[in-house]
Amino acid sequence: MSAPVWSLRPARPEDVESVAELRAVVMRPDLERLGRYDEQRVRQRLRDGYAPEHTSVVVVDGEFAGCAALRPGEGGLWLEHFYLSPAVQGRGIGTAVLRSLLARADAEGATVRLDVLRGSAARALYERHGFTEERRDPVDVFMVRTPVR
Repeated sequence: MSAPVWSLRPARPEDVESVAELRAVVMRPDLERLGRYDEQRVRQRLRDGYAPEHTSVVVVDGEFAGCAALRPGEGGLWLEHFYLSPAVQGRGIGTAVLRSLLARADAEGATVRLDVLRGSAARALYERHGFTEERRDPVDVFMVRTPVR
């Protein structure tokens, strides 16, 4: 099987519903495990925080397959809304997208922060890319990565 062809494109305002739906699908298992899944809230939280100017859409083989946002925040950048369609997970695309985003942050000398749901399998991906736990609350683990020169 050949490697999938993927790219990033700038998000547009009209991508919001595709992204909100993807978030609901991807986060559902972890949110249900934590007793926090709400059919409407999972989508509305994305809509409320959607900033297309800081978001990239992941395109795989010409189709919408995910997104990721790098938003300026206190002392660096926040990696948010990093979701990949289950159909393309496990093919190295998430790793490649994360490497691309972190290379941009490193070029700017920016520290990157994120939060991940406790018990989420995504945490291992972030740890492989140099993120370490900064703090936690009952639901989230907050992680940080300093720039690599």
